[in-house]
Amino acid sequence: MFSRVVELKSKPGKSQELSNAINEKALPILKRQNGFVEVIVLISNAEPDRVLTLSFWRSREDAERFHREQYQNVGETLRSLLATEPSIRTFDVHASSGLKAVAGRAA
Repeated sequence: MFSRVVELKSKPGKSQELSNAINEKALPILKRQNGFVEVIVLISNAEPDRVLTLSFWRSREDAERFHREQYQNVGETLRSLLATEPSIRTFDVHASSGLKAVAGRAA
């Protein structure tokens, strides 16, 4: 299993609106992607304008295909709420208590 971590900085006071936009606009696109498993959206307590998304994919190839084919479309739907460009990092998932069954099927 593979994960993309996207760190977003919303315009001041817009983190909840950004989170809602991710759920309403980006999630439907993500759900249509091959290999998409789940997304988790976090809003920082210490930095209220910082939002983190963790998306989980069956494979690196699935995540890379999404990035090539759809990421720009998703980014455009959120752009008006962002103060800066998103930062993207990727990780192999080595352990998860919540995604255990999915990780086993993906292996």
